[in-house]
Amino acid sequence: MNYISHSFRHAQVILQEPKFINQYNELNAILDSITDSQIIEKHLSYGYKNIEKTPKSISKAINDLLKERFTKNNWLSESGIFQDNQYTGDTWRLDFAKKDISVEVAFNHATVIAWNLIKPVLASELNHVQKAIQTRIGVIITATNDMKQLGGFDSAIGTYEKFLDYLPPLRNLLTVPLLVIGLTPPETFRIEHKQIAPRKKIGRIIRFGNDLFS
Repeated sequence: MNYISHSFRHAQVILQEPKFINQYNELNAILDSITDSQIIEKHLSYGYKNIEKTPKSISKAINDLLKERFTKNNWLSESGIFQDNQYTGDTWRLDFAKKDISVEVAFNHATVIAWNLIKPVLASELNHVQKAIQTRIGVIITATNDMKQLGGFDSAIGTYEKFLDYLPPLRNLLTVPLLVIGLTPPETFRIEHKQIAPRKKIGRIIRFGNDLFS
């Protein structure tokens, strides 16, 4: 996958330090390893037996491919931030974590952008609630505006550009370095929504120069 990034509180510089560089290189290698062909194959697989199960966007395919690769490289998946049983579930969980780095994959509604930014901060700061993990830097992986459009994403999702808008007013709350990564559109295809039932749309793969129906 191709992507752009924004460094908040010098995250990009800090990630080049010896303590973090191996984890950072591993994260970049995971992103670089996902190809357009793999996204297409994964996307089509959901509707192999029942076309109605084909998602509208490639967000599920990307999420699942990322999870496969992060876990293969021994990153914790769905790691709790706190040990206290009162703070469990998705609200208090990171998508991935390893040693010093927290990762959130944010393809959800724009109304939770602030919370997606705050979760890595909670994982990296000391807290009165007993911690289950202690990282030092946060990484947000999200979609750019172009990816939202060409990847078939819901119009209400929070995008890379919107995440950047949130950084200045939240600066005093976001006390740890954060790297915001924006995924750019595939180079070889786009998603077109296709109505297959009165209340059901699926994401049809349109290869550039050749159609492939899903």
